[in-house]
Amino acid sequence: MAQLSTSDFRKGSKVLLDGEPYDMMEVNFVKPGKGQALYKCRLRNLLKGTILDRTYKSGDGLEAAEIRNGDGQFLYKDAAGLVFMDQVSFEQYTIPLDVAGDQARFLQDGAICSILYWGEQPIGFTAPDKAILKVTYTEDVARGNTTSNLMKPATLENGEIVQVPAFVNTGDLLRINAQTGEYVERVRA
Repeated sequence: MAQLSTSDFRKGSKVLLDGEPYDMMEVNFVKPGKGQALYKCRLRNLLKGTILDRTYKSGDGLEAAEIRNGDGQFLYKDAAGLVFMDQVSFEQYTIPLDVAGDQARFLQDGAICSILYWGEQPIGFTAPDKAILKVTYTEDVARGNTTSNLMKPATLENGEIVQVPAFVNTGDLLRINAQTGEYVERVRA
């Protein structure tokens, strides 16, 4: 395994602590007036999502984690989690719902996602930035009640409710920002 010395610590570096992969969220170099230089690191566990603060002395080192990205196609959601198919090997992997978090809200069948692998085990994914969904229900706006920036709730085909402009009607296709859950634009079919 490759070893990372403190001089190689950077934001985004992947390391192993206690046999689990961690992502370096912050790395701050501190040089006190007297003594050795210190590296104050904030680390996020890639399996559990927990955050640790650790301080390392200059010259210390950590083992680098073998993390790779690959493309995977979202197939379906079941009780165990989200099922993806690797685009190269065609193997199917399940990512638990607690690891998926809010990204799964706007995930559509067949969407190509970036899968994060630790060795051969999938440990996370990044959903596409935008999703196109149909409005299944929204209230009509009363005529004359069309002030600028008037927003109303709309229920989408996946069951999510988002705020949309007054001109959006039931049956319209909308582009939604999958990361924030916000309306982007109306899509012409």
